[in-house]
Amino acid sequence: MKVALQKGDKKLLNAWAFYDWANSVYSLTIASAVFPIFWGALTIVRDTDNTIISDTVSFMGIDFNNDSLISYVTASAFLVISILSPLLSGIADYVGNKKNFLKFFCYLGALSCIGLYWFSLEHLWFGLLCYFFGLIGFWGSLVFYNSYLPDIAFPEQQDAISAKGFSMGYFGSVILLIINLVMIMKYDWFGFEDEGMPTRLSFVMVGVWWIGFSQYTYYYLPKGNKSEKKLTKDIVFNGFKELKKIWDKMKQDIRLRRYLGAFFVYSMAVQTIMLIATYFGIEELDWADQDPTTGLIISILLIQLVAIFGAFLTSKASTKFGNIQTLIVINIIWIGICAYAYTVTTPLQFYITAAVVGLVMGGVQSLSRSTYSKLLPENEIDTASYFSFYDVSEKIGIVIGMSSYGIIAQLTGSIRYSILFLVLFFIIGLFLLSRIPKNNL
Repeated sequence: MKVALQKGDKKLLNAWAFYDWANSVYSLTIASAVFPIFWGALTIVRDTDNTIISDTVSFMGIDFNNDSLISYVTASAFLVISILSPLLSGIADYVGNKKNFLKFFCYLGALSCIGLYWFSLEHLWFGLLCYFFGLIGFWGSLVFYNSYLPDIAFPEQQDAISAKGFSMGYFGSVILLIINLVMIMKYDWFGFEDEGMPTRLSFVMVGVWWIGFSQYTYYYLPKGNKSEKKLTKDIVFNGFKELKKIWDKMKQDIRLRRYLGAFFVYSMAVQTIMLIATYFGIEELDWADQDPTTGLIISILLIQLVAIFGAFLTSKASTKFGNIQTLIVINIIWIGICAYAYTVTTPLQFYITAAVVGLVMGGVQSLSRSTYSKLLPENEIDTASYFSFYDVSEKIGIVIGMSSYGIIAQLTGSIRYSILFLVLFFIIGLFLLSRIPKNNL
């Protein structure tokens, strides 16, 4: 019989962190790399010299620009997530077996990834539904996964084990992506007639990896801390009540309120660029004799690697110049990236852009969260609710950013104008950051 591990036990901590190894393959393979390339190959018609003839997709009797359609589905998923997150947070605090909730969303996301194997234009609704529920499963599982941290780790252990989980997720996802890349590019080694089948199999591998490796986490994680209270309507909607309380508190804190406003605006653009970068590379570059699949995945790996260095560099810069000043500079760099991306046509230019994106991507994410943490009221006990507010703000920002991107791409027929439009968000973010009192920041 399995013996329940005590809070702070290294085996329990490692088992919790291992879920990052299990689920991070989704964010890299499905959200960033292989699926965007697959979507482009499926929905774009090219002539013999690789010029795009058509990128229109018919769905539910309406013709969509292919990028607009996938952005609308993504925005819809994040809208559902932003509504679900407070509900799930409220339930997670009181349910007696939140491990079952974690499993449910894990299996929903993983099985949806496996379902992408049958993605086709003939059954487009099914493929988009799988993509939609893959997003829901991934982000829904993170609500319960994150809520376990105070249950299994003491405060002095939480930073280290959280960082370990991030590192494990990064390495695990890169390993599977490289395996998928070899399968796709050297498909003849594995007896495939073309790269279509190994691409579809990579979706299956993500689902199997996610489910398989998560079993180690489930084996050691406790069911959860059971509350003595019954699950009532008030408890279910507790997450929304907590968000309302935080908003009321922020009205009295000018620095925190102005910072969150700035973050909300520039994060719209940052997150949108991260989600659409691969789609841009597929449609807007002249790959000539180069294979776009290899080039795009290499650029994604480049972003991942440079992002780690970028986070470290940004941390050093914020120590010397201050958080707000560093964020202002990063936003200026993002404006330059968008302006330059508008002119990008060759793979080399795209790699240069990817390297700079990686440099500021890791920096802006890590510094934004740590700056928010520094601005929280001293001796505040309910930090979890503050960060729930932060996360919901970020997700709603993604909804607005992806919707704006989709509308511009639909109206203009070009992603380039959407990228250029995102400059507006960074300019507004710059203005709002400049209005934050900088004492001790």
